[in-house]
Amino acid sequence: MSTNGVKKATDKAVTIQRILITQPRPESEKSPYFELQRKYGVQLDFHPFIRLEGIPARDFRKQKIEIQQFTGIIFTSRNAIDHFFRMCEEMKVSVSQDTKYFCITEAVALYLQKFILYRKRKVFYGADGTNKSMFEVINKHKANEKFMYVCSENQQDNDIVNWLKTNNCEFTLAFMYRSVSSDVKDILTQTDYDVICFFTPSGVKSLFDNIPKFKQNGTVLGAFGTNTFRAIEEKGLKLDIKAPQPQTPSMVAALDQFLATVIKKK
Repeated sequence: MSTNGVKKATDKAVTIQRILITQPRPESEKSPYFELQRKYGVQLDFHPFIRLEGIPARDFRKQKIEIQQFTGIIFTSRNAIDHFFRMCEEMKVSVSQDTKYFCITEAVALYLQKFILYRKRKVFYGADGTNKSMFEVINKHKANEKFMYVCSENQQDNDIVNWLKTNNCEFTLAFMYRSVSSDVKDILTQTDYDVICFFTPSGVKSLFDNIPKFKQNGTVLGAFGTNTFRAIEEKGLKLDIKAPQPQTPSMVAALDQFLATVIKKK
């Protein structure tokens, strides 16, 4: 990209060579992202566009939320789980063994093993990683549970909030952390990326915080989640890669499908 974050129109490539994933690099070399690199001969760079700051217990208390009053906790990320149990520790709150946990994916649900004795009778997750599949699970329990949706102060999923309201669920939003834009201007201005993949609306905001005059000019954009779709489209940008979708439940699957159409497999 040029110094104003605009990829030159003449740089529009007929093949995809370099992809920016706006998340931290996976810890395991067995990550399916690296399999994509080998499969298609592309370069994947990982740079988180946002960082998370935990909200201190003294500030959380201002929300006047009694954690022990809730029987069902909703998690849409591992970060939410980390900050929930951090908050419980800071506030010296013991979570009942009868508490139920409703998670967006199986991977998020399994992460609970770091903090609790995992029992299938109290941990639930959607079948395919979509909000819809999680709603189907919550719907079976909504009459008997009081839900806490643990989320970012500036990044909660409005689709989840609207569904809980529409379906008359008893719930409270619990803000335990917030997202802050990272300084990625040098990354964006010094490298020409053919594809940039976003995972949150805050990641899209970070792009414009770093490059206020960003223009797409041929750069392929990918997004995970309906709120991220919306954030990109509201900026007047074209979105080519979407996940989760019925055939592409993850960003890796969506990238695989996209790359298969533009790159001859090795």
